[in-house]
Amino acid sequence: MPNTATEQASVRYIVDDVAAAIGFYTAHLGFTVDLDAAPAFASVSRGPLRLLLAGPKSSAGRPMPDGVTPQPGGWNRIHLIVDDIAAEVEKLRAAGVNFRNDIVEGPGGQQILLLDPAGNVVELFQPAAR
Repeated sequence: MPNTATEQASVRYIVDDVAAAIGFYTAHLGFTVDLDAAPAFASVSRGPLRLLLAGPKSSAGRPMPDGVTPQPGGWNRIHLIVDDIAAEVEKLRAAGVNFRNDIVEGPGGQQILLLDPAGNVVELFQPAAR
C-alpha cells in the first residue's frame, strides 16, 4: 500500500453489509484488507486503489440534512484492468458473482459489469492489443 495519500486513489462505496463486501472484494477481486471496523466501515486496497466500504452505521451512511439516506448502487464504478477477461468472467461466474451484462467489445478493449453484494457496479476491462 502506498505511503502517502497522494499516491493512491480512494473511492467510497455505500454498502449494506460491510463483512459481505470485505469477503467479496478480497475473495473475488484481489483486494487486501487495510482496516476492518465492521459492521460500520472497512478499507480495502488493490494497487493504488483504496476502496472505502461504508455501512449503514458509518458516518457516510448517515442521512443528509434533507432526510435522504445514502444508498448502494448506481452507475458510477471502479474500473479494474485484467489480463484475460474471459478467464476472469468464467472464474467469477463459477463463484456465483452476478453480472449486469455480457462482455462487450469496443475500440479500446473489452469490458463487463458485475455487482458487489450491495449492488455497486464494478467494471472489469481488458485493453485492446496494440
